[in-house]
Amino acid sequence: MTQGFTLWLTGLSGAGKTSIAVAVEHELLARGVRVERLDGDTVRQGLSRDLGFSKADRDKNIERVTFVARLLSRNGVAVIAAFISPYRAARDAARRETTGFIEVHVSASVAVCAARDTKGLYAKALAGEIADFTGVNDPYEAPLAPELTLHTGEETLAQSVATVLAYLEDRGLIPAAQPAASEDSL
Repeated sequence: MTQGFTLWLTGLSGAGKTSIAVAVEHELLARGVRVERLDGDTVRQGLSRDLGFSKADRDKNIERVTFVARLLSRNGVAVIAAFISPYRAARDAARRETTGFIEVHVSASVAVCAARDTKGLYAKALAGEIADFTGVNDPYEAPLAPELTLHTGEETLAQSVATVLAYLEDRGLIPAAQPAASEDSL
């Protein structure tokens, strides 16, 4: 059985967490790794649909996600959790409670995230129409010592994904990618 781990992607809305999570998930599946992706949109449609966006509700959301990640990771599943998760204390609790916790800071400036925002949430938050919006009028507590930092305002999605995969390979958590067969090897 494969060793389980929890790859926790944290960063501002629009930083690229879900895009990276989806790409890493596809690569792990292609390598035969049992993987489950948890992200804010899907979890809030089911497990946390009863929660709002106050600090207490955000903490409860991350507590629930941590519980699911703990169950999966201890049973040999690679868990990819992509959440703003703005508060260090909640992420630290996830680190303590899950197997093989790897914190990945998906770092991008508010300006970069706002430029990527197709829903117009940053514009509304900056105009005072949305309260408690992380990075604008609610704090984001950046990780102090993440295992990885991805600078998504300066690198491509492919570069960010390659960095994550190399980290997981180097630690023996996933098998190395198999080189594509060339006609010479046939």
